[in-house]
Amino acid sequence: MDDNIMYQALTARDNRFDGLFFVGVTTTGIYCRPICSARTPNKDNCRFFRHAAAAEKEFFRPCLRCRPELAPGYTPLEAGQRMAHRLAQSIQETPINKDIPVEQLAKQLQTSVRQLRRIAIKEFGVPPIKLAQTQRLLLAKQLLTETILPITDIAFASGFSSVRRFNTLFKQHYHLTPTSLRKTIAPPVADGFQLPLAYRPPLAWSALLEFLAGRAIKGVESVTEQYYARTLEFSGKQGWIKISPASSRGHYLNLELSVSFLPVLSKLLDQVRHFLDLCARPDVIDQHLRQSSLFVPLLDCYPGLRVPGTMNPFELGWRAILGQQISVAAARTLANRFAQQFGAALSTPFDQLSLLSPTPTIIAESTPQQFQKLGILSSKALAIINLAKQWPILLGYLHAEDQEKFRHHLQSIKGIGPWTSQYMIMRAFGWPDAFMATDLGLRQATHKSAKELQIMAESWRPWRSYAAMYLWQSLARK
Repeated sequence: MDDNIMYQALTARDNRFDGLFFVGVTTTGIYCRPICSARTPNKDNCRFFRHAAAAEKEFFRPCLRCRPELAPGYTPLEAGQRMAHRLAQSIQETPINKDIPVEQLAKQLQTSVRQLRRIAIKEFGVPPIKLAQTQRLLLAKQLLTETILPITDIAFASGFSSVRRFNTLFKQHYHLTPTSLRKTIAPPVADGFQLPLAYRPPLAWSALLEFLAGRAIKGVESVTEQYYARTLEFSGKQGWIKISPASSRGHYLNLELSVSFLPVLSKLLDQVRHFLDLCARPDVIDQHLRQSSLFVPLLDCYPGLRVPGTMNPFELGWRAILGQQISVAAARTLANRFAQQFGAALSTPFDQLSLLSPTPTIIAESTPQQFQKLGILSSKALAIINLAKQWPILLGYLHAEDQEKFRHHLQSIKGIGPWTSQYMIMRAFGWPDAFMATDLGLRQATHKSAKELQIMAESWRPWRSYAAMYLWQSLARK
């Protein structure tokens, strides 16, 4: 997009461009999202940036009205390079400070500091240290505005190594102290706090909940007509999350989560966005799939259908194995028994949530006989046990976003075939072009054989994962 197109989007306040660029206004020194409700500035006074960090490098301050930290994030497809996405993700997972230098981050990404700096400047307009600084400050600003958490907790949760450093940078960048920014008090949440999550509209929220409800594990997950909630063990922390529409705001969801997740908040927020596919571009996907008459009524009925990711990749794996060649309802029954047998107890504010999902360590030490008592076939039991034993390797491929090695290693486990591996890639990686041509539901929806469906689906690329979701949803309508 050139400056003329971006200015047109700014003038129209088109929310489909939210998160794709930011505009700095030279007369005020403030940068905004393209949906900001403030008076549209003259074009001559506008400077356009692809990333918030690039705007802050030029000494623009974030708008207090539209709040750039709430803009939808970037997906791997939107990033110019895969490495740039991995860089931004790694900064969220391992904040750069005096204790964790850029050299260590480069080593984690298996590249040189010089190459990492070159990629960061090319894609984001700033070096890695400045990118990390911007992400930390924006997260802190969001927590200061949306929660009643102590400022000390916010500083460390945002990745700062000291409160003094946090206060200095905050005042330097935003010309405000953290205390002076905090004007409102967020409503309290039992044993937790809440934050808004932006998405690009439309969002088929009811259809997403319906999909998750059909696969929900009793005690681990709870799904109603309004919200999704679950227990979670994430990066060594245990707790719960709850997601519901933010009725008093625009295109936002409300995320409630336990205070126990504060030390891993940045990484967890990224995982929740992945889980709900909030960074999808429904306008682009709709335009492409609408070329096939098969999808036109479905697109009209379920605008903004998402491909749900996962909050627990290992859970997704054993759940997929249990679901092989049986109905969704039957697989859910087995999953409930499985979680009751191997899951650990957890106390939460919700009566429906009392279990943590079984861990790879527990399952790796189990026996097929324990599975058989639950009504699980021995072949599936062995596949799940072997999945647990191989999980450290698979998790490494998942973190490195190496789909090919992940798929190859997964299918080397006896009892796991192409359907399961494609399903895992579709949801664990959030890959928009995964496809299971042998899936019974997809063949029923299209009245095609697996071979015919494979050929037919070529025209749906690169959005075959979304095509599959729409076809599954068409079966739910009948």
